[in-house]
Amino acid sequence: MRIFLVTLLTLLTVNSFAYTIKAINYNGMVHISESVALRMLDFEIGEDVDDEIIDGSIKKYFKQGYFDDIWVDFEDGNLTFHCKEKPLISKVELKGWKEADKDIIDSVVQIKRGSLYDEKKLEAAKKRIIEALSQDGKIDSVVEIEKEYLENGSIKITFIANEGEEIIINHLEYSGVVGLESDLFDEVIANKEAEFMGWFWGRNSGEMSLGNLEYDPLRIRDMYMQYGYLDAKVNEPFVRVNFDHYTADMSYQIQEGNIYNISGISINQLKHVIDDEKIREIISLEKGEAFNIKTFRDDAQKIKTLIADLSYAFVQVVPDLKKNKKEKTVEVVFKVIPGERVKIRNVLISGNSRTLDRIVRRELYLGPGDMYSSTDLKDSRSSLGRLGYFDGNTIEEKRIDNHTMDLVVKVKEAPTGNIQVGGGYGSYGGLMISLAVDDRNIWGSGINVGVQAEKSEMTQNYSFNISNPRLNDSDFSGNFSIYKSSYDYDDYSVYTDGISVGTGHKFTRYISGYLGYSYSSNSYDVNEDINETITDSYYFESYAKSSVTVSVSFDNTDDYYLPREGYVISQSFEKAGVGANADFWKSRTTFGKYVGLEDYIGFDAIFRYKARFYYAADTGYLPLAERFYMGGLGSVRGYESYSISPTLTDSDGTIRRIGGRQTFSNNVEMSFPLVPKAKMRLVTYLDWGFIGDDSLTEYSRGGYGAGIEWFSPVGPIQLMFSTALNVQEDDKTAGFEFTMGQRF
Repeated sequence: MRIFLVTLLTLLTVNSFAYTIKAINYNGMVHISESVALRMLDFEIGEDVDDEIIDGSIKKYFKQGYFDDIWVDFEDGNLTFHCKEKPLISKVELKGWKEADKDIIDSVVQIKRGSLYDEKKLEAAKKRIIEALSQDGKIDSVVEIEKEYLENGSIKITFIANEGEEIIINHLEYSGVVGLESDLFDEVIANKEAEFMGWFWGRNSGEMSLGNLEYDPLRIRDMYMQYGYLDAKVNEPFVRVNFDHYTADMSYQIQEGNIYNISGISINQLKHVIDDEKIREIISLEKGEAFNIKTFRDDAQKIKTLIADLSYAFVQVVPDLKKNKKEKTVEVVFKVIPGERVKIRNVLISGNSRTLDRIVRRELYLGPGDMYSSTDLKDSRSSLGRLGYFDGNTIEEKRIDNHTMDLVVKVKEAPTGNIQVGGGYGSYGGLMISLAVDDRNIWGSGINVGVQAEKSEMTQNYSFNISNPRLNDSDFSGNFSIYKSSYDYDDYSVYTDGISVGTGHKFTRYISGYLGYSYSSNSYDVNEDINETITDSYYFESYAKSSVTVSVSFDNTDDYYLPREGYVISQSFEKAGVGANADFWKSRTTFGKYVGLEDYIGFDAIFRYKARFYYAADTGYLPLAERFYMGGLGSVRGYESYSISPTLTDSDGTIRRIGGRQTFSNNVEMSFPLVPKAKMRLVTYLDWGFIGDDSLTEYSRGGYGAGIEWFSPVGPIQLMFSTALNVQEDDKTAGFEFTMGQRF
């Protein structure tokens, strides 16, 4: 009993010992302000505290995650918290794997500059990097973390990735495949059997993609459903890996089932908003044919767009398949849930740090108070892209309620004002350099102003132009230009001074018209020592031209510089002879088709076809300089600009290019992503053109090659390396050309 009482008194003495707080101080606390820190305490100045309360305060501070260590001292009523904060991470680097890819650091590493050092977060980042490497097919990858303390007290973190080995699929087999050719599966699956010379472009290297293993069976089944096999079953692949050689064999077990033909197509509108027949008109599936899941999805999307164009923005098209296994048929049902009609409440614009809001708004086909339309929304995106002012745009649909929504337009400014440099080198004209100060969107106003100077060993061109595509934000446009040029040939020179003015009108979203007038004075300077040898001086007479031009154009592409869909078609007629001695008329027809191939081949390739046909009729006087020539960018690469033409032989044997009255050229191009992060692309091309006086078969030339398309910080640049085809004697070839600021 005596021992118990002594022990009890001792415990009471210890637990009852308290401190009276006269002041609270903080030493080394940066991330939490003193006022906030005081509010976090369970006591105030003047109160009594014990060790348990102080210990609880330390734990509360520690839970904030800012500190490596916290301790206190108490002297004469002054309680001081000493804090050792975690260092700030001032730099994060990734070495050994995708070092220059900022997106990987953001999405995979997820450690940002300015964050506090945290061992757990670093380990989590390490695991994410290893997982990402494994998704790329890299096995046995190792990631090390290197820490470097800097003089300012911060820390630099470096993740050093040692990539493992890639597993190569040596053999891939399919069991149970009868109705389809297994080669079809290679079009959709990611894990394919290695091919001979798999490293070559267009061949398959056989590298295993672990992240796609679970999706490849679904892709194979989807391929079967495109041919009507609705009961097809594709098991997950059986993979046998040889870790000694990092190779693998794969096999699929497939049960094809039967082909189902379409017995009927039904439309079920929960609320009748459109005649069923109008929906049937856009459906591609047909009764009696084998079912195709791809066409089925396309039809569902077309129905959704059709209904959404009636302002039912939140429409749902729920497809249903009613299979009859006994008859091997399927009834296709499109269930349409239109919802309510939706009105645009507001249009918000962001990202246009330079371009005025009104320049963006005038390209939109939807505004506050308008009823929603899916087609109008798509056309608005394309219209913004055709401006060439922005490096991409998005229009987000922000739902407010069942009847209203806001549109949030987000744009990213592109460099529209720049110093453009271009040029080329040819066997005849030598080095050509062009310099231009141009801004397609000066001061963000949408007005285009440019001054250009071009000089080579043979040519000089100077010009000034200004144009406004939307006068006073209307559908009318206007332009004015003045120019001066000279061309020096072996035996003569041509000098031109001119001025032009015009106006245009936008008739529809894609169709525009133009009416313009131009006047130019053109003179020839022929060397005296060859005057006697000229066969026909008609081609070297000075002249003045006064002409009127009328044109119409169609453009529904989705981007100005790099379109991936749409057509560009134009037709113009020029009549000269309005008050000057040149008397002729010209017809110019151009055509361009752009097709993005990503949906077909899995990466951002673009197919382009361009053509032009020019024709001139002599109704009195068609000067030499007004005839047509081919060669160079825009017609036939591999030849000098304007060097392909009918010729005239003088009495001394000199061959002169005198131009043709008609010309036709084709350009077929394929553009591939080369360095996507640097916005650099590879383009391959084949050009072929025809020119002549009485027929297009008089002269025929071609060229092929490859080049670089680069959206550089100062504008789009093209570098073209060409080889001429069908070269004849006296032809003037050019192996390299470059230009800047032009549409691809």
